[in-house]
Amino acid sequence: MDINNRHIVHFDLDSFFVSVERLLNKRLQGVPVIVGGMSDRGVVAACSYEARSFGVHSAMPMKLARRLCPHAYYIRGDMEVYSRYSRLVTQIIEESAPLYEKASIDEHYLDLTGMDRFFGCLKWSRELRHRIIKETGLPISFGLSINKTVSKIATGEAKPNGEKQVGHNEVRPFLWPLSIRKIPMIGPSTYKLLRSMGIDRIKTLAEMPAEMLYHALGKNGIEIWRRANGIDTTPVVPYSEKKSISSERTFEQDTGDIRMLMAHVVKMTEKLAYQLRAAEKLTGCISVKIKYSDFETRTLQKTIPYTSFDHLLIPVAKELLTRLYTRRVMVRLVGVRLSHLVSGAPQLNLFEDTPRQVQLYRALDNVRHRFGAGAVGRAV
Repeated sequence: MDINNRHIVHFDLDSFFVSVERLLNKRLQGVPVIVGGMSDRGVVAACSYEARSFGVHSAMPMKLARRLCPHAYYIRGDMEVYSRYSRLVTQIIEESAPLYEKASIDEHYLDLTGMDRFFGCLKWSRELRHRIIKETGLPISFGLSINKTVSKIATGEAKPNGEKQVGHNEVRPFLWPLSIRKIPMIGPSTYKLLRSMGIDRIKTLAEMPAEMLYHALGKNGIEIWRRANGIDTTPVVPYSEKKSISSERTFEQDTGDIRMLMAHVVKMTEKLAYQLRAAEKLTGCISVKIKYSDFETRTLQKTIPYTSFDHLLIPVAKELLTRLYTRRVMVRLVGVRLSHLVSGAPQLNLFEDTPRQVQLYRALDNVRHRFGAGAVGRAV
């Protein structure tokens, strides 16, 4: 298929956490709202456009945010509520879209290639956007273009609560005047390096020899150059709640020792959570499985707020095992599965009053990365 004949739309919920809070409390409409940890050592998880006008932004220390915008409404985030609204939006998209990918808790890519012959991709996207707004009350923006990169950047330009289409012949005129910050894969360190090379606009980046970027940034340099030129062949990966990671343990001798079973479930959950964080994924569902010595297999699962943290997953896993192990029969196998996976940094850490928990995870994950997943574990 001609990559220039694709029709990819990117939907992004505007200031998602803030928008959900405004649904629940109408007094928050039109005023600065900041969601995050409540103590001075907390961090801003999300802020309204009104708060942004005072210089507040995500990941900023709450102490600084209070200085910049003391009159804002400050709210501790609730991932359970946000996860519920995220699933509601996904359900609406699933009922309508031929092919969609849930990229994160508040973003979806849809591949509408071929639909332009029958209906019109812009009209279809507009109607879906209006349906989401009507059924959820949440503002949402979209960008429609020839690939994921351009459509995502277009969404950013359409915000707040807007829409933008960028046709094949408009890609370069649209991209080139923009800051290189707009390219999704350019993080703070890459941005700093490119600025030190005198590169500020996407046009400058696109017109550079690709070899020069390769020497400066390795393979990423080539990919960044391609995206600056509006080239991105990344497919929309069909989203499935069945996509999962799992771990099982079959015992050499059947056992009825509940403490040992619990210890294995904790260890497996911890290992899977590390894999999630390493892949920058979140899970929205956890399952525990046991197989008895008579080969009867039982499984229980629970939908949870999106997370990748052991201290939130382990209590649920232990609860499921307790509910599962009801027979006075020996057990030959126990397993844990994490499903409903989406991409995204573990934003819920930003609702904590202190970043110490996050720092602990980073330290433990660094040890595991160097010495293996089993190098350090939780005492059970």
